[in-house]
Amino acid sequence: MELFSQRKGLKPTKGAVQIDSMDDDLRNRLWNALTLFYWRKVERNDLGDYYLANNRDVEILFGRLWHSYFKKPLDTLPRQWPDARNHIRRYFFDCQWHEVYDFIEFVANQYPVESTNSKFMDSCNFLLEGEVSAYRFVGGKISQITSEEEIDEIETALKRAPTTTKTHLKRALDMLSDRKSPDYRNSIKESISAVEAICKQITNDTKATLEQALKEIEKKTGLHPALKKAFSNLYGYTSDTQGIRHALMDEPNLDFEDAKFMLVSCSAFINYLITKASKANIKL
Repeated sequence: MELFSQRKGLKPTKGAVQIDSMDDDLRNRLWNALTLFYWRKVERNDLGDYYLANNRDVEILFGRLWHSYFKKPLDTLPRQWPDARNHIRRYFFDCQWHEVYDFIEFVANQYPVESTNSKFMDSCNFLLEGEVSAYRFVGGKISQITSEEEIDEIETALKRAPTTTKTHLKRALDMLSDRKSPDYRNSIKESISAVEAICKQITNDTKATLEQALKEIEKKTGLHPALKKAFSNLYGYTSDTQGIRHALMDEPNLDFEDAKFMLVSCSAFINYLITKASKANIKL
């Protein structure tokens, strides 16, 4: 929320998008979200002491943190809750900015109560937007996608699409979101494969090429010819001699923007095709 002094120009508002850094405001607020959704679930026992075992779900999470995230011996996990919390608090406020995203992503996928994780990710997205971060939770992953409209398209496709299409979209998102070694080339490939999958399901023809499937969809659903042509041309970009699928000795010169554009565009097209199929009474 923009405060009075910011609206009046007496205090500067957030300006630069946080892409390769994280300021104290954002780090503090993300820690507060962890506290509100997870840490406060640990309660005192009858003797007035705090133990990790007092909350089974938090105990499971910390066991997974010790084993798979910190990769420490499980017998070094403190049993008293203040000691366990202080250990991760020191880590959280000392680690690199990208490790904060690693940590909250791990927690949101490893705590055993999905409803809590969903609310936590929604809360994080609200904070990330407010602090002008370039990142959001999308499909359970932290991704560098800044537009809310882009997030909505991908999330909607992940919810609505049939299993095979959804699998390709998830792979594309995972490859795009990998902060250590993003694979833009194969992310684009998976995005276009998701469109192929939905087209084949709509036409009920697993052997059809995308071009053939789009022609059939045009007949069945009234797909606008201009849209069919536009996506056929976009598909050509991934298939020609310099394209993503061609087995070249050298990798194509691709970056985040290319893979992001394809993922968002393919997600939007998939949502469009699902709606057109529904109106044409085609069951998916």
